[in-house]
Amino acid sequence: MAKQQTFADKAKLKKRDSNVTVKMIKSVKTEKGSFKFTEKFVKLDDINKVTELK
Repeated sequence: MAKQQTFADKAKLKKRDSNVTVKMIKSVKTEKGSFKFTEKFVKLDDINKVTELK
């Protein structure tokens, strides 16, 4: 029995997301004077909006 669906057919069905995912790392100074880093992923419509993140 032959395969009904190929990998190329599966890849065509998936939508490509128009958003760009960026990893944002933020530093926070603690009471002791050391730094703590928090990271999160942010979805942006356009890569040029990276400079607007806070």
